[in-house]
Parts: sequence; structure tokens; C-alpha cells
Amino acid sequence: MKKLPLLERYYSRLIALERRAPLTAETYRFEIRRFLDWLEREDLSLESPDAGEGKGAGISGEAPSGAPDGKPIGISDVTQYLTYRRRVDGIDSRSIAKAISALRSFFRFLEEDSHSGVTGLVSLLEIPRRANRLPEVHGKEDVDRLFSAIKTDSPLGIRNRALYELIYSAGLRISELVSLNTEMLFLSKNLAQVTGKGNKERMVIFGSDAAFWLKRYLDEARPALMGNRKSRALFVSRNGKRLSRKGIWKNYSGLAMQAGLSTKLHTLRHTFATELLAGGADLRTVQELLGHAELTTTQIYTHVDSGRLRENHRKYLPRLKGWSEKL
Repeated sequence: MKKLPLLERYYSRLIALERRAPLTAETYRFEIRRFLDWLEREDLSLESPDAGEGKGAGISGEAPSGAPDGKPIGISDVTQYLTYRRRVDGIDSRSIAKAISALRSFFRFLEEDSHSGVTGLVSLLEIPRRANRLPEVHGKEDVDRLFSAIKTDSPLGIRNRALYELIYSAGLRISELVSLNTEMLFLSKNLAQVTGKGNKERMVIFGSDAAFWLKRYLDEARPALMGNRKSRALFVSRNGKRLSRKGIWKNYSGLAMQAGLSTKLHTLRHTFATELLAGGADLRTVQELLGHAELTTTQIYTHVDSGRLRENHRKYLPRLKGWSEKL
């Protein structure tokens, strides 16, 4: 099966016609490539049995000259693929929902591209409702232990301390952090201009600890990492190139392990929002700082704060346990 021409046409549609964010388009393309690889291994086809009679376009985007290779795909095959992703890749329900969104988008593209073998699959493939799980957050002691585990006796250590302090202090998404350029940081005012989802720009505020480590990074570490090279990227690798999301995730996993924590990097953003609300910030302010399009997205953190209150009440006032259940 010639997958690349089809994938590239699909990707072009996501960017040009559907106006998907580049990160979303890349995620969808990655998912569909995995799906097409799986179809090939399972000897399944996107074409209907009569595709060889001039109906539909081939997987390469060209008109097929004969009968399609493999058995035509059905909804049970798609379900089997999702089961495979869950079993082999260990993805959770949230990632399954993203995979289904990608598949629905891809099937719509194929229907419009005259692939009769997938007709009707979009309506049969429903996106599951996500469980309303509360986001995980750190306590102050966990954050202190996490940052204390970073050795700042090298340029890379100073860089890591600066970037994780900034994520925590400003509540940034990792995509927002890696896209930062030096001119987007206003160190004297403790401000940064970030580009969030949908290419929406906003100003974020960071605290004195983040400002201290950012200054050390800019004065000492970044020049050492850059050498004679030039780059607009704020955070760079040991080779002077823009630091990638994958690199930051990998570094954070090792850091969390050293600190004895089982956590994801996004937990720092959750902790930022929860601590703001606990400190008296109103929801609208937190919404603006996080870059949420809808206030309902921000409201989840009010439930986190209530959960903390309930947990502490049970812990420190066990005699009133029955009453605390009503909180």
C-alpha cells in the first residue's frame, strides 16, 4: 500500500481547509499512519469490493486498476484497532478519544475522496464521553522536592531549573514553552508573551524565583550552550537548537523519579491553577492566565480545591468524618 501520498493529501486538507492547529494536524497524521500500518499488517483494505470497476480511488490517490488488496474494512475492524492501541501501546481513555477523533476526520476525508469502502464509518464511530476526572496536583513539599532535585552546577542544570520554574510559575503548556523566543521574554517586568492553542497570544506573569533562574540562564547557561551559534529560541539544547517537547518530557521523567514522584509534566500547570484559586484568585483571572477559551474548562480546578478541603478535613478532624462527607 502506498500510504505517503494519501497521508500528505490528508495532512494538507487538515491545514488548508479545516484550519487545524499544526500540533493537532501532526497528531492526527501520526495516528492515521499507525492505523494504515495496522491495516496493512491485518490485510485490510479501505476500498469496497467493486473498487476495481472504476469506483473509488486507490490508497495512493490514483484510480485502481484491479480488485482492492485485502478484505474491506468494517466497524468491527476499527474497534479491533482501538483495542490493539489500548493493549499494545497502553493508552488511556483520553488518548482513545483522540484516536477516534483522528479516525473520524480521516474517514470524512476518504468519503469526500471517493473511497466507497469507508462510507458510513463516521456515523458508526462515536467519541466516548470522557470521565470527569479531577486533575492531579502537587503539594508545596512535592514542588520543593522536585526543584531541589535539579543539579544547577552546569549550563544544562541551570536551563532545566529555569524552564521548569517558568512552567510552574506561569502555568504554561509545554507547547507554549518550547515556542518561546528570546524577544518574547520581558524579564524586567516578569512577563512573557506566549502563543497558546489556536495561535492565540497572551501575556503571562511569572514570579521572582522563575525570574532569578531565567536571569542566570540568560547570563550564564544559554551563552555556554549556544557558543558561536545563533537562534531566536529561548530554551536550547546542548547543540544550540530549540529544545523539543520530547526532550523536556524525558528530562522531567528522570527528575520526577529522582524526587520520588510519579507525575506528569502537565501536573505543574494544574498545580499553578489550583494554588491561584486557593489563594483567592477569581476564575476569570485564572482563565486568562491559563489561556482557556471557555470558563467551564477552568472550573474543574474549583473541584480540585474542594477535594483538598475534604481530604484535609477527614485527615485532621476524624471525629467529624460523617459531617465532612456533606462538603
